[in-house]
Amino acid sequence: MGDSVTLQEIAERLGLHVSTVSRVLHGSPDARRRAASARTARRVEELATELGYRPNPHATSLRTRRSRLIGVLFPRLSEVVVATIYEGIEEEATARGFSTFVTNTHDEPATQRERIEMVLARRVDGLIIGDAHLDGAALAGLERSGTPFVLVNRRTEGGHPAVVCDDHLGGRLVAEHFLGLGHRRVGVIAGEPFASTGTDRTAGFAGRYREAGLPLPPEAVRACGFDTAGGRRAATELLRSARRPTALFAVNDSAAIGAMGAARDLGLRVGADLALAGFNDVPVAAELPVPLTSVHSPMKDLGRTALRELLRHLSGGTPAGHRLLPRLMIRASSGAAVGPAIDSRDP
Repeated sequence: MGDSVTLQEIAERLGLHVSTVSRVLHGSPDARRRAASARTARRVEELATELGYRPNPHATSLRTRRSRLIGVLFPRLSEVVVATIYEGIEEEATARGFSTFVTNTHDEPATQRERIEMVLARRVDGLIIGDAHLDGAALAGLERSGTPFVLVNRRTEGGHPAVVCDDHLGGRLVAEHFLGLGHRRVGVIAGEPFASTGTDRTAGFAGRYREAGLPLPPEAVRACGFDTAGGRRAATELLRSARRPTALFAVNDSAAIGAMGAARDLGLRVGADLALAGFNDVPVAAELPVPLTSVHSPMKDLGRTALRELLRHLSGGTPAGHRLLPRLMIRASSGAAVGPAIDSRDP
């Protein structure tokens, strides 16, 4: 019978008022206790199970004024980092009785604003934003709507609650590793300047080199897309420069893989002629022909934590920002002896 079974039918079969059946099946524990004895509640639940009763989510949302639906915005769900964060969001939401849906914005501000409006039109309870730009401009309409939201993976300069990896510390861990290997001439494949992931990782790396008395010249830092093509292009420029670096830090693993291709084309051996490190530690990083040294970001935990903070907001609390700790996974690409991961002490 399934979806065709109604509360009224269950009530008539048991000789109960429909409100009693409704409170037993949909009410809070206190409401259930007030509505019926334990024996009656058990009879209601057993018959509902026998008949295959399932609540109507639309009717439930009308009663509670909650859709129990969370909208999620990301640049591209095809990216493994984004997909892994979304897995964490979805798993945590499901465990807490919420549903999620995701839309791609391709990191284009006009598309971001359009998709936010589209998501709000679906009467979501809240949003998780994974495509924020540092200026936070696309969030203005969302703020005016009053709909709760939390950022994940990226932060803004406006102080919105954000759940991120400690990207600045991750960059420092790579710099400390390179300094320990004796690299004085280094370069950074810095990603997009509008994203905090690129700017914070670059700042952490460059700051540690500055503290060591080796400030990076501007030409040693190249912006690029967060993909293999962008990484390859930036690495080619750096490796063809008069001040060719002996080590490169790419702010994500896709860009680092692109850098591997650039090094190969220029006749350089990664791990011997060139030290290379990436960021995020995607699963393929350890399986490459030359395994990639990379900063491990707790991607799935980012998603879970962001969902929990959004639910805190929905419950009337104040959502908190979090910086989850990274680890440096040392592999052959940086030319060092492979050892245990470097933990997140600030070097």
